[in-house]
Amino acid sequence: MTEDKKPLNRRFIVFIFLFSIAVLTVLVRYATLMLGGGEVPESLRTERFAERGSILDRNGRILALQTRLANISAWRPEINDIKGVCEELAPILEISADELLERIGLASSDFVYLKKQVDESTIKMIEAAHREGRLRGIGIEPVLGRVYPERNLASQTIGFVGNENKGLAGIEYAFDAELSARGGIAGNQVVLTIDTNVQYILEQIAGNIMTESQAEAVMLMAMDPRSGDILGSASLPGFDPNDIHLSDESARMDRPAIWAYEPGSVFKVFSLAALMDSEAIDDKSFFTCDGHYEHTSRSGEKVTINCLGAHGRVSPREIIIYSCNAGAAYAADQMGATPFYEELRNFGFGSRTGAGNPGETAGFLRSVERWSDRSKPTLAMGQEITVSAMQMIQAATAIANDGILVPPRIVSRIISPDGKTVHEWESGPNRRIISAETAQYMRSYMVDVTKSIGTGWRARVEDLSLAVKTGTAQMSKPSGGGYSDTDFIASCIALLPAENPSLVLYLAIVKPKGEILGGRIAAPPIREAAEALVDYLGIPRGRNPQLSHPPSVTLPNDRPPVITDQVPDFTGYSKRTILPLLLREDLRIEIEGEGWVRRQDPPPGTKLTPDTVIILELE
Repeated sequence: MTEDKKPLNRRFIVFIFLFSIAVLTVLVRYATLMLGGGEVPESLRTERFAERGSILDRNGRILALQTRLANISAWRPEINDIKGVCEELAPILEISADELLERIGLASSDFVYLKKQVDESTIKMIEAAHREGRLRGIGIEPVLGRVYPERNLASQTIGFVGNENKGLAGIEYAFDAELSARGGIAGNQVVLTIDTNVQYILEQIAGNIMTESQAEAVMLMAMDPRSGDILGSASLPGFDPNDIHLSDESARMDRPAIWAYEPGSVFKVFSLAALMDSEAIDDKSFFTCDGHYEHTSRSGEKVTINCLGAHGRVSPREIIIYSCNAGAAYAADQMGATPFYEELRNFGFGSRTGAGNPGETAGFLRSVERWSDRSKPTLAMGQEITVSAMQMIQAATAIANDGILVPPRIVSRIISPDGKTVHEWESGPNRRIISAETAQYMRSYMVDVTKSIGTGWRARVEDLSLAVKTGTAQMSKPSGGGYSDTDFIASCIALLPAENPSLVLYLAIVKPKGEILGGRIAAPPIREAAEALVDYLGIPRGRNPQLSHPPSVTLPNDRPPVITDQVPDFTGYSKRTILPLLLREDLRIEIEGEGWVRRQDPPPGTKLTPDTVIILELE
């Protein structure tokens, strides 16, 4: 060997020695963290993270909260009996023993993840096995996690987070900066305007509609027009944000805010209001409908729009009652294009509402320069414009509030970790866009829609006055070039009580099969929603008079039971109420089922020790 090669060999030997030490250090570290033998390493169990803030409904119900999750892994060199470990682990992870055996056996390395983001009860079962010397080689890697106690409820509004606990959709995304922990300090809480009880009612009704109509999608919204608060926003199909991988993009879409479509005849409420408020027409104006609208432009182009029937001599009232296309088109001829466009813009069409939903659409309203000879009459009946359900319910506030438009909001306030209000959320200023007289006229017309001659009589509630308008809109062909002969949107809007509305309901059924007319399939669910929500919200009506009551009332306990040195009585507590207890390091609670606690083990009064496992059965 020559002299010049000796230093090179020495350097190579030193490199190999140092590299071996580094590899050995990594392997020892993984073995320490992942083998799981005996007591769980303290470093794994005591690491504390600043929590991401919770998302709450208007009544303080938890819709999203931080929780302790973990990734479960296998370190093959420490597993003596792989088959036995897989058989014991299978029911804990809810994965078959054969599948676990395959994952471990086919892994390209000795370290393999078996399941990610498991819940607290799974963690505790594996920890118990570790303490007894079982499941050696099965590791627990603590991670930040997010739990959505109400599962599918309002899921598109709430959104979800990714693996890094960063918001990816919905409120989780739009308010990520407020919710995220900063510098070791817990994130703020976001309080929504949503009422989970209202949301549940709407989603149940929407689910029935989906089943009965075999629709592609359903949107059903409830709003307090006085404040702009969205009380419920159902969008089906839906998804469970606890199991994102089981959903697709369509199910995760917040349709009421981000999907734009032609509204159809419900839009006549706003086009007629615009025409009346500008004094282009008035309550006593009349137009003749012989089954179609005809107009020849100055350029010689003949425009024809068909109507559902020959309605004869119609006033604005009859145009709304019968949903007369020809009457609306002739009425639009009485107003210039530019002022008509400006009036529709005043209602909020063509602009985002700013309600707080990420990705909200502005819809589409062409500038006047791009209008054709048929644009104005077509717009009057709800075509050549695309809107969102959020825009429709916003425009309805002007009819409900005697001309004052109130922008909608989905978030009410931001609260700091210590419970102080950081910010009151406002989506925009209230503004008058039409006169009180015009709004009152429109509500009176819409009340007549619920009478036997109107298209919305199926929405009528006997002891409550509803202002209603129905609609049926042809959808554009996906490839463009006209309207589909098979795809429709059936819709209905309602303001109640009609004299002084405190609730607006809006329903859109997308691509129903069979019956397609809004008066037939959208009006009945609006009646059902009105019946249920009037009772829940305490809106006065004939058989539901408002009763006086003492100044103090007893409300159900909505807080977790107090934990002392004895096991408390959990009977009757809801799952969402006891979920915060899962975050406590000094308690071991396992929850089985959904709903409210019906049985528990051990019984109330049992001495509580660090080893006590409290099992709660919910129904």
